[in-house]
Amino acid sequence: MKEPIVLGLSGGVDSAVAATLLQRQGFAVTGLYLDIGLGGSGKEDAAAVADRLGIPFQTADIRQELEREVCAPFAAGYLAGRTPLPCAMCNPTVKFPALFRLAEELGGRYVSTGHYANVDNGVLKKGRPANDQSYMLARLTREQLQNVIFPLGNYEKREVRALAKDFGIPVADKPDSMEICFIPDGDYAAWLEEHGFSTPEGNFVDKEGHVLARHKGIHHYTLGQGRGLGVSGPHRYYVSAIRPETNEVVLSDGSDLGREVVHGVQPNWIAVEGLTEPMEVTVRLRHSRTEQAAVLSPEGEGIRLDMKNPARAPTPGQLAVFYQGDAVVGSAWIV
Repeated sequence: MKEPIVLGLSGGVDSAVAATLLQRQGFAVTGLYLDIGLGGSGKEDAAAVADRLGIPFQTADIRQELEREVCAPFAAGYLAGRTPLPCAMCNPTVKFPALFRLAEELGGRYVSTGHYANVDNGVLKKGRPANDQSYMLARLTREQLQNVIFPLGNYEKREVRALAKDFGIPVADKPDSMEICFIPDGDYAAWLEEHGFSTPEGNFVDKEGHVLARHKGIHHYTLGQGRGLGVSGPHRYYVSAIRPETNEVVLSDGSDLGREVVHGVQPNWIAVEGLTEPMEVTVRLRHSRTEQAAVLSPEGEGIRLDMKNPARAPTPGQLAVFYQGDAVVGSAWIV
């Protein structure tokens, strides 16, 4: 009897190829489409893929969980002057729990997605450098990771598209989706305003408190931002601080954005049980391939990173992900 596995089937090329690879590995694949109520072609494309592959297909309405676990904290983060990271919040609290619920109903233990990452005995590891998505998955728990399979971990996107054509998958040429799923047009500020979470206009100020101009509301800005400010002066301006308590956005010439120390909270340990003494790591402080050397230390209930070289604008609300080689040691939310 084949081992059952539940795959998050989004209607895109990655999950479609992942389904095919799992079939070829001998799994009994069930596709699950996670419905957030926005319509579009995703559900139909996912159903077409399932039909093409001859696998069972189900949908799950995750709107309530998404609102509670992701959308509400996302809005609260911007109101507090942070820059939230919704995908990293969603994976451990909404997306993967929905997959595991169906797996349990079907009498299976394994779930899968089309993410570009690897898992080795419950330890999250990087995928191929060009498409590695370990950063966004670094909030998954060790317990969850013990039962996750990522079939695309050793592929690059160009190879996956080629496989899709070879397999005759109907979405082989479908464009990638880069947006936040619940904000498909990418305009997060407009989404916040439409949902009653906007902030009022206020002042751009310099470090001494002198008013430079008016801003549109702190939810429009993020630390280190240098575009779209609409402020002229003797140099280019960058956001160097956001002060929700006074509704001010502090601007500077950018020379003060480097940080030698980064503090984080709510650590999620993956490759280790916990942290009792300093550890040499590399760290990603945003969703990019840039890694910097640092010393990771425990600090109360959180962590401290002493950077070997100053990090530019580590942003509250984003994720610090710690690596040793390809293995994800853990992660923490930057404060």
